[in-house]
Amino acid sequence: MTPVLWHIELSHYNEKARWALDHKGVAHVRKAPLPGLHGAYAAALTRGGQRRLPVLKVDGTAIGDSTAIIAWLEEHRPDPPLYPADPAKRARALELEDYFDEELGPRVRRFVWFHTLPDARGTAESLLTQGGERQKRAMAAVVPLFRPLVKLDFGVDADGAAEARAGIVAAMDHLESELGSGDYLVGDSFTVADLAAAAMFTPLLRPPERDYLPDTQPPPAAELREELTPRPGGQYVHEMYARHRGASAEVAA
Repeated sequence: MTPVLWHIELSHYNEKARWALDHKGVAHVRKAPLPGLHGAYAAALTRGGQRRLPVLKVDGTAIGDSTAIIAWLEEHRPDPPLYPADPAKRARALELEDYFDEELGPRVRRFVWFHTLPDARGTAESLLTQGGERQKRAMAAVVPLFRPLVKLDFGVDADGAAEARAGIVAAMDHLESELGSGDYLVGDSFTVADLAAAAMFTPLLRPPERDYLPDTQPPPAAELREELTPRPGGQYVHEMYARHRGASAEVAA
């Protein structure tokens, strides 16, 4: 049975799962619940185990969380590998995956949401990149209703956005320190560390190979993108996408 990825189009964590599936050539169906309902879908699919997407449903089993999805893929679809064969390198790749997931990902989300949510139409455009005009108008109309919930859920406020911006720059510093003069973060090949680092930066750096991005960015996000893109780490993110993002393995339901 074809795996089904329940995902949020905009989310960088969901992009991480999509990229892993595509990188391994795993044919899969993608389903995106209406914004605001993803928590209910995640809880139902995982029987309360997760309240966020992505969730991969395969052979009657639901795997929640992008890290767990990649771990499942490495066990069941090992080629091409994302985990290094060498135990020490594998451990380091997993440490870096965790760093970018935990230290960078939430800060990117908080920073972008803080500057997007005040604009109801911009929020609708971000959430419904594949939607029609009628859907986007309807979503813009209800943004004021769910805006407080998003702020509460992700800690979105002025102080949080300022801290997030500083943390994003610190994560770029860390990326460049780990990268050194090499092409990849661990060893001499593409690993889960590179995939996670590049995916977590995409809502800001917007490599053209990244699907489901809105057409525009709020000015503060665009300004930070202009600051980070010329840096070695910014160029690395674009290079990882150019070299390794590849074609989608999505198939019709």
